[in-house]
Amino acid sequence: MKGYSKNVSTPTEASNTASIQRKITSGQFDQALAELQKLLDQDPNHADAHYMAAVCCRYQKDYQQAQLHLDLLNELALDRGRLYQEQGHLYRAQSLTDHAIVAYQAACQVNSALTASWQAQVELLKAVGDASAAKQALRHLKIMQAMPKPLLAATDLMDQGKLFKAEKLCKQYLQKAPTDAEAMRLLADIAFRMGAAEEAEFLLSSAVEFHPDNNRLAIDYITFLRQRQKFSESVDAAEQLLKTDKNNPQFQSVYAIAKMQLGDYAEAVNGFDRVLAQLPHDAITHTSKGHALKTWGKNAAAIESYQSAIESNPSYCEAYYSLANLKTYRFEDVELERMLALDNKQVLTPANATHLYFALGKAYEDRQQWDLAFAYYERGNRVKKQQSQYDADKMREELLSQRAFFSSDAIERLRPSGYLDDAPIFIVGLPRAGSTLLEQVISSHSQVDGTLELPNMLAIAQKLRRKGQSNNGQSYPELIADLSDAERNALGEQYIEETRIHRQNAPFFIDKMPNNFRHIGLIKTILPNAKIIDARRHPVACCFSGFKQLFAEGQEFSYSLDDIAQYYNDYLKLMAHWDSIMPGAILRVQYEDMTADTETQVRRILDYCGLPFESSCLEFYKTDRAVRTASSEQVRQPIYQSGVDQWRNFEAHLQPLISQLTDA
Repeated sequence: MKGYSKNVSTPTEASNTASIQRKITSGQFDQALAELQKLLDQDPNHADAHYMAAVCCRYQKDYQQAQLHLDLLNELALDRGRLYQEQGHLYRAQSLTDHAIVAYQAACQVNSALTASWQAQVELLKAVGDASAAKQALRHLKIMQAMPKPLLAATDLMDQGKLFKAEKLCKQYLQKAPTDAEAMRLLADIAFRMGAAEEAEFLLSSAVEFHPDNNRLAIDYITFLRQRQKFSESVDAAEQLLKTDKNNPQFQSVYAIAKMQLGDYAEAVNGFDRVLAQLPHDAITHTSKGHALKTWGKNAAAIESYQSAIESNPSYCEAYYSLANLKTYRFEDVELERMLALDNKQVLTPANATHLYFALGKAYEDRQQWDLAFAYYERGNRVKKQQSQYDADKMREELLSQRAFFSSDAIERLRPSGYLDDAPIFIVGLPRAGSTLLEQVISSHSQVDGTLELPNMLAIAQKLRRKGQSNNGQSYPELIADLSDAERNALGEQYIEETRIHRQNAPFFIDKMPNNFRHIGLIKTILPNAKIIDARRHPVACCFSGFKQLFAEGQEFSYSLDDIAQYYNDYLKLMAHWDSIMPGAILRVQYEDMTADTETQVRRILDYCGLPFESSCLEFYKTDRAVRTASSEQVRQPIYQSGVDQWRNFEAHLQPLISQLTDA
């Protein structure tokens, strides 16, 4: 029996758990449970002990006690893949087939290396007559079974977040088989998760060259290019893949998604329609089509697509959340009843549960049933946080390191360096603080291009961080001091060139990645002429709005009110520090001021950016451009003040948050 993931503290403890595992393997469950109880008496949060106790109880058919151990294990949130797998085994032992299938699916979503869960899915899906899903699970099972044991182990480690161990295994295997497709793909995945995007791209592109007929590899490469926002390259690669089989719905879907990310929404929608012509009941494709239509500004058509996804698969909860995420959509009573039925009668995968709970939160908020709305938002955040590896203390240390290194003297020493380009305008802050509104306003100016939440500056920071780790443990941002003027200039030029693909022909452009506030010192070092706007909103309104939002990726601090409070307070301290060492360099814009006196604030912003006033910035809602953030529908309407104090409806539930915010 493979043990639950836990760092064992002492050789004695390792010996004890190994002895218990042997007893379980040999069927000595009573003896194993007795020893496990001793461990739990010493440490009630001993994850391995709870896991092994659940296994023992299951074999002894004490299902209630087994469930109690799994419930306790769930709170510890260490290795969720094996937790879900054991939950599946427990449901299966009780003949709760539907529940077991969902648990096994959840296990494989978290950890794709769990072959036992894939095998169980194949068997159970066949038993309930779902041949299509069984076939898909079998395909994944065969991929895992065909994988060399070292690579399967590396996949297991990677999915547990043990990236350095996984990387070591992969590299050792590649020494013996330097062109192995799966090893190169896996190592690229590990490298990307570790922030080594350039290394990952080199590995994947090389693997594709070595194995041009490997479709799985080609799709991974296309996906990777999209993740790096190399949208033109991803479309080119998708076109090449589609040429190999123009009628393959998977290839058509890959191509349509690439086109959507490039901003060619008409062709993307046509591509999704071609898929649906072959697979009319594919809920995922209906939802993807809805995303394209939403970003394109075709709200009514997006709603129809999301509703078609639900009609195709009433249990596909992402479609319900997609409707909720339109912000302007209101669920009908019958839709609410369907969502409640899913919550009450079905076991849900973590992904489905998260989408459903956030959607129900929005449904009840629209009905002004504040207590129920908050309860569902809280449930959704709890499930999402369980899937996260966010470390609030580690983030605090990262922000403290910025304040420690960057001083007035440091900025002065670095000032002559960098790439002297006036084009970038950075909008930073916390998500849901009004950054999308600011972007829409400024990009309505004839001299400004709106882009995206660009990852390029974060990638440069990560590259420097990895460089420091490989250079005698020197850390970022301290290593910036050792960069030559030429190197700083090159980094600035790199940013400008890499982001050019997102621009049209305007002399200025916006990068609205909110997390760039962590790297303002780096920005001003490599791009000294860059403009920086700090988007602010009432602290409780901002934090609670983030708590209500299920972000597509990143922003993992937002799934706990405690984490949000700490992150927000640390953000305030860092921004105050930037202000103190670079007075006047950053423009602060308060969302409430924008809603109260839009023209004054717009003129103030344009003046800071060195731009002449244009009335189009006051009629920003008429600007025809794609908006990919959660506020996409809101910024297509004139400014309204009704949402400013919405958080007060939840004030009774927010007292723990309010008490922690330094400026609430």
